[in-house]
Amino acid sequence: MDNFSITTPSLLFPAISLLMLAYTNRFLALSSIIRQLYENHRSAPHDKILKQLVNLRQRVWLIRYMQAFGVASLLLCLVSMIVTAMGHLSTAEGLFVASLLLMILSLILCLIEVMLSDKALNVLLSDIELDHTES
Repeated sequence: MDNFSITTPSLLFPAISLLMLAYTNRFLALSSIIRQLYENHRSAPHDKILKQLVNLRQRVWLIRYMQAFGVASLLLCLVSMIVTAMGHLSTAEGLFVASLLLMILSLILCLIEVMLSDKALNVLLSDIELDHTES
């Protein structure tokens, strides 16, 4: 990177901030779903609720690591900027590349979580179709 400067890592800040907001919203939505399922299960236990537990656990795990890799990416960006200001450009470039790799990992986990969410919705839709054909 011939033109690496302190502004290069700062380019990721808006993207990371928006991603972290999106990840937090996904976590809050999932938390709400889990709390609602808990209440429904306490009042009227049903096997269909138990079918969703594995999917929900996987999604919580994925969101946890999406956020962790996103935060780590932001921290490495910051460290890269500090190291750039200290004049150690090759180290700063390496830290920035590591930051990008963590962000890519975070996005891959996000994609997997979205696909699991889609799978859960399809299970619910198939249950509705099954209930409709039985009546």
